[in-house]
This record gives sequence, C-alpha cells and structure tokens, in this order.
Amino acid sequence: MAALRLQQPDRVPYFDLCFNEQSILNVGKFFTSDLPPVKPLIDCRPEEVLQYQELQSRIIRELDIDGLSTVFHTGRSRIPEKPHLLRDRYGIVYRITDHGNPYPVEGPIKAPGDMKSFKAMVPNPSDFRSLRYLSQTLPDRFLLLTTPGTFRFSWSMLGALEKLLFYYVTNPDLCLEIARITTDFTKGVIEMAVDEGADGIVLEGDLAMKTNTFMSPDHYRRFIKPFHQEICETAHSRGVPIIKHTDGNIWPILNDLVEAGFDGIHPIQPQSMDIVEVKEKINGRTCILGNIDCTYLLPFGTEEEVVASVIDTIRKVAPGGGYILSSSNSIHPGCKGENVIAMFKTAKKYGVYPISI
Repeated sequence: MAALRLQQPDRVPYFDLCFNEQSILNVGKFFTSDLPPVKPLIDCRPEEVLQYQELQSRIIRELDIDGLSTVFHTGRSRIPEKPHLLRDRYGIVYRITDHGNPYPVEGPIKAPGDMKSFKAMVPNPSDFRSLRYLSQTLPDRFLLLTTPGTFRFSWSMLGALEKLLFYYVTNPDLCLEIARITTDFTKGVIEMAVDEGADGIVLEGDLAMKTNTFMSPDHYRRFIKPFHQEICETAHSRGVPIIKHTDGNIWPILNDLVEAGFDGIHPIQPQSMDIVEVKEKINGRTCILGNIDCTYLLPFGTEEEVVASVIDTIRKVAPGGGYILSSSNSIHPGCKGENVIAMFKTAKKYGVYPISI
C-alpha cells in the first residue's frame, strides 16, 4: 500500500501477477513432495483444486511474498461436442493453449446486429471463489483481483482483437456501445470483488505489442481512456488502488494511462521499454511494477544471473519508493522454479530501505 501511494516503505514489496497450475508445481516442488496432479484447473476435482490453492498459499508464505493476484472466473466449462474449447456464462468461447492459457476465439456478438438481442452482463458470486478462499487463508497479504477491462472484454465479446480494431475505423458507434457494456460490467466486478475481500484491482488486457500500441493514441483516447477513468474512479470510491497491466511498448499512451488514474503500471516489459526512463518520465505520478525478465532470464538464465538482475533493478529504480518488484509478465510454465525462488529471495535480501546497494 505504501509503494502504491508512492511512499517509501521499509523494503521493496514483491509479488507476481500470475502463477498457473504448472508454475505452481514448478516452484512448489522445492517445498513439498505432496503435489496435486498435472492438469488444467478446469479439469480438477474439488479436492485437487484445493490442493493447488493450498500449495500456492504455501509458496506465498515460504517466500514471504507480500501480495498475490487471483483471477476473475467466468464460469468456463468445456463444450461437450468440442472438448478443446471452453464457453463461459457470458457466451465467450475460448481455445486452450498447450500451456493451459485460454484465449477468446468466438464471441456472442458476431455482427453489429447482434447488439439488439445482447443481454447485459452481470457478475456472478461464483466468479469470486478463488478470491474468497485466499482472503480467508492469507488475510495478512495484499490480495489483488485480476480482471479484464473495457478493451479485453470488448474484443472478447467479438471473438477477436482484429475485429475490434477494424470496427474502431469502420463502426465507431458499435465500439462505444460495446465499451459501455463492458465498462459497466467491469465496475460491477470491482464492487463485488471489494465486498469479497480484494485489497486492490489489476486491470488486465494488453494494449501493445513489442514495438508499438495495438491502436493509435487517438483511438485509445476515444474508445478506452474515458472508460478507464470511470473504472479507476470506481476502485477509488471503494478505497482500493488499481493497477493497469499491459505488455509491450506503451510509450505513446503512457501519460494517458497515468491521467486515467491508475495507481500502478505493470510490468514495464524490458524488451520494449527501459524502466529507468519510465520512472523518470512518470516522475512520481504513479507506481511502477515489474521488469524482471520472464522471456529469457527466468526460463533460461542461471540463478546468479537472476540475482544480478534483481539487484541491478532495485539499485536503479527502488530509491525513493513507488516501485514493486515482479516478473515482466507472470510466473508462466517456462520459468524455472529455482530462478523464481532466487528472484524473490534476492528482493527480500537487497530491497531494504534506504537502498544502499
């Protein structure tokens, strides 16, 4: 909380946006041999889901991780006649990657005319079951709910990112109508998440690729920024901070994200942006999170290289506060467990204020 308020805490906080099933096993095996089966959570029995949750909680305590994030569930289940696909309660169809990551491939709005029959989206209490569990088992940790926002939900409803970008040019009124629906839904998710114990919100949904933003700055300012401002205001009205997650090169809209009201920007992807330049540009207006490379370093580097990177990052950007350390995206299945452990242990050892590395 101190770091998100741009204050200097007793030490650099650290967390990570996401551990999925395989990455929980990759790290958890260093602390116990009692491991759940290797399979997607959606296929787990209730007792196996509990095993994963208990193992994740143990990792948090063993490594003294300050905060954790849990995802917003949307009632996804396999489609019986097409078991490689999932459908959620809002009509979005997903394909699962080999690493267990679902991505939208079909939405309930297949053409502009479908808006006439589309029913408003309303969050369901069962969508917050992981949040509810973690708020009870880890009450002394900073608990974030990660949820899609206006942009990610909008293109998910259409079934493809390129459809939304196409409609930005050819049918702006449709885009604004979808943005209204998805923004109201996101605000409802935030309200319910706070009631269920969330200490903060992460708004996921990448806005950029490695080299540039997906949309022009003008399109961001028309179709997304005003809705981001509403979402930030909703979080703040409930007394919780909100962090924007986006990979890629967000230089063209970095100031816009700050102006929209986000309390933190995550994860400052090192292949796209220099975190020192970002901190200088932001100049104490919002917290920055992330930057420890999970593209090469955490999957393929040595523990010594991880230690050196964490020390260097802390030395460069932690002084003065307003920084939270994490990977440059998430603890994905490719990350070596020993490197993840080295990242967190090094942050704890060297991140004590005043920084004197």
